[in-house]
Amino acid sequence: MKRIPFYGGNWKMNHALAQTEAYLQDFVNYAFPDSCEIVLFPPFTSFHLMQKYLGSTPISFGAQNFYFEESGAFTGEVSLSMLKDMGCTHVLTGHSERREIFGETDEMVRKKTIAALDLGLVPMVCVGETLEERQRGGTAEKIRSQVEAALQGMSEADTSKLLFAYEPIWAIGTGVNASQDDAREGIATVRGVLRNSYSDSLAQKIRIVYGGSVKPENIATYMREEGIDGGLVGGASLKAPSFYELIQNGTL
Repeated sequence: MKRIPFYGGNWKMNHALAQTEAYLQDFVNYAFPDSCEIVLFPPFTSFHLMQKYLGSTPISFGAQNFYFEESGAFTGEVSLSMLKDMGCTHVLTGHSERREIFGETDEMVRKKTIAALDLGLVPMVCVGETLEERQRGGTAEKIRSQVEAALQGMSEADTSKLLFAYEPIWAIGTGVNASQDDAREGIATVRGVLRNSYSDSLAQKIRIVYGGSVKPENIATYMREEGIDGGLVGGASLKAPSFYELIQNGTL
């Protein structure tokens, strides 16, 4: 099945307003391929600039984080309806930095994913193993457990709306990218859970991308592998020319 490649730019905690505006003034003028989907994940403070510059383009933007409740006494949190009001279309759930640094559990990831679907946003569920888990041969077990936890109680119709990212934690921001075989096998594990939990047709429909030190120089090698549908990009997405080059190289 032909799946549309997805390229997400996760800026993390980078780019103040002046940097964001300069980036977008440059980025929107590139001639992007028609055959892919592009989503930027900036800090919340840049959402109004995303609205301003991306509104008339095919490029979308999403949120790196949110809380699953609609409103209430949750100091410092942002709700999905607030994000949607700003034009946000996608959200990340389960990113390893949220899990490892901020203590988000599988149950919280599941609640956030379901809440996003209920409000009509597209969640990208992130999964991946630590170096220690990998060294003891626990990669597949970790991926399966995270995917199964996120999908618990979810209908096939809702699951069909998800995106997934396989991001081995040991490769995120380290400059040490996973091999093509590592990426292919991790993504195949995700797809296997989808197949076993629902159906082969669903597993073949859902896009699963690789993330972890993805660069313009290596994206094409990943995209040649079976089942890899794009990239969730960190550092290489922080400069407009670099992210554009990555997208171009990945869709050749």
